[in-house]
Amino acid sequence: MAKDKIRVRYAPSPTGHLHIGNARTALFNYLFARHNKGTFVLRIEDTDTKRNIADGERSQMENLHWLGIDWDEGPDKPGEYGPYRQSERKGIYQPLIQELLDKDLAYESFMTEDELNEQREAQKARGEAPRYEYEYEGMTKEEIKAKQDEARAKGLKPVVRIRVPKNVVYEWDDIVKGHVSFNSDTIGGDFVIQKRDGMPTYNFAVVVDDHMMKITHVLRGDDHVANTPKQLAVYQAFGWEAPVFGHMSLIINTETGKKLSKRDESVLQFIEQYRSLGYLPEAMFNFITLLGWSPVGESEIFSQKDFIKMFDPKRLSRSPAAFDGKKLEWVNNQYVKAADNDELSDSAIKQLIKAGKLPEDPDFKTIAWARHLVDLYKRQMSYTAQLADMAEIFFTEPQKLDEDCMNELSDESAAVVLNEFAKRIKELPIFDAVEIQKTIRGIQKDTGVKGRKLYMPIRIATTREMHGPELAPSIELLGKKRVLEHLNKTLEEMGK
Repeated sequence: MAKDKIRVRYAPSPTGHLHIGNARTALFNYLFARHNKGTFVLRIEDTDTKRNIADGERSQMENLHWLGIDWDEGPDKPGEYGPYRQSERKGIYQPLIQELLDKDLAYESFMTEDELNEQREAQKARGEAPRYEYEYEGMTKEEIKAKQDEARAKGLKPVVRIRVPKNVVYEWDDIVKGHVSFNSDTIGGDFVIQKRDGMPTYNFAVVVDDHMMKITHVLRGDDHVANTPKQLAVYQAFGWEAPVFGHMSLIINTETGKKLSKRDESVLQFIEQYRSLGYLPEAMFNFITLLGWSPVGESEIFSQKDFIKMFDPKRLSRSPAAFDGKKLEWVNNQYVKAADNDELSDSAIKQLIKAGKLPEDPDFKTIAWARHLVDLYKRQMSYTAQLADMAEIFFTEPQKLDEDCMNELSDESAAVVLNEFAKRIKELPIFDAVEIQKTIRGIQKDTGVKGRKLYMPIRIATTREMHGPELAPSIELLGKKRVLEHLNKTLEEMGK
C-alpha cells in the first residue's frame, strides 16, 4: 500500500474544539501529503453521539482553515470514497460486521456492564491485568446458541466482539518509534467492534474507513499506540493490508513537565483561544510544526511553502515535544514585526474595541490614530490583545508618580528641561514626532543636558511612565493638550 499514491487523513471527533495536539496531527498529515503531492482527507468520526457538541465539526473545519490547512476530500469536498462522516457510513460497516459473524471471526456477547465490572474487580483482586474473559468458554455451539437465545428473550442487547487469536504477535515498523510489537494476549481479550446501539466502535470503524478510503499512511499521536494492535487484528481478520503507521511523540507542558491535558488550565490549548487573542495563523502554523519535528539547521522561522518543501517524517522526534507559551509568544512576535500593517491594524483595532478602549464604531480620525498606535507598539507586541494593556497610558489618566519616577526627577536639571520643553511645544506649528524630536534636540543644544538626564524626565513627565515605546511618536499620539496637562501636573508634584 505504501507504494501507492500517498493518501493520508485527519479524522477528528466533533466532541470539542480544535486542540493544539489535534492541530499538530492535522498539520503533519497535511505537510506529508503536500510534500509528496498526495491526497489529504478530512474525515469526521462522529459515532460517539453522546459526546458530540453542536458546533464541534464547524469549529474543527473553521479553525483548520484559519491555520492555513486545506483538504482534498471531506464532508464539504465529496470524493469517490465518501461519505466522510462516520455517522453516514453505517451501511458500510454492518455488512462487514456480519461477514465476520458468518465466518465465526466475531460473535455476539451478552455480558452486562455489571457482569463485566465484577469480572474486572475479581481480576484486580487477583493482581491480574483487566481483560475480557470469554463468556462461552467450554460450551458447544448448541449451548452457546441456547445461552444467547435466553439472553435475547430477556430483552438484552448484545455487543459484537472480534475473536483475538492467542499468542500472536502484532508488529509494525513505525515511522517515528521504529519497530513495535505486541503479543495478542496483552491487548485485553476479544474486544468490542459493535456497540449495543448498533454503532461500530472506533477501532473497527477506523480500519474500515482507512481501508475503503485507500489511506496509505496513518500519522497520529503516541496515545494511539495501544489501539494499533487491535486495529491490526481487524486488518488481519479481513485479510487487508495495513497502512504505514507513525505515532508522534506526546506534547508536554514545559511548566509542569506533564503531558498536555485538556484539563490543564495553566496553558491555553485550543486554537480558538489563540485566535481570540490576536495570534497570527502563520505563526501558529510555524510553532506547531516544530512541536516534535525539526528542520535541518538552526533556523526557526519558516513559511508554509518552506515547510511543505522540506517536510520529512524521518525528522519526527521520539522525545516528547515541549509546549512553551513564551516560545510561542516569541515566534508570534517575529510574525507581528513582519506583518502587513493593514492586517495587523485591523486585528489590533478589533482587540481595542473588544477591550472597551475604542468605541464600537470608531470614526475615521480614531481609526487613523489607532493605526499609528499599533505601529508604535508593533515591535513589542507578541499578539494584538496585548495592546490594550501595553498602551494603557493612551486611554487612562495617570496616577501620582511613584518613588522611582520622583528619584529620576530629583536632579536640578530635570526642572530646567521640563519647563523648557513645556514652553517650546506650546509654540509648535505642527505637533508631530518630527517637530517634537527637533525640540528635544534643541533643548539639548541650548542647556547642555543630554542622555538619560534629558530623555528620562521628558518621558516621565509626558507619559507618566519610566518605560515605553519610542518617545517622540508617543508624545505625538498623546496630543498636545494631554502632554501639557501631564507636564504641569509633574512640575506641581516636583514643587516647581
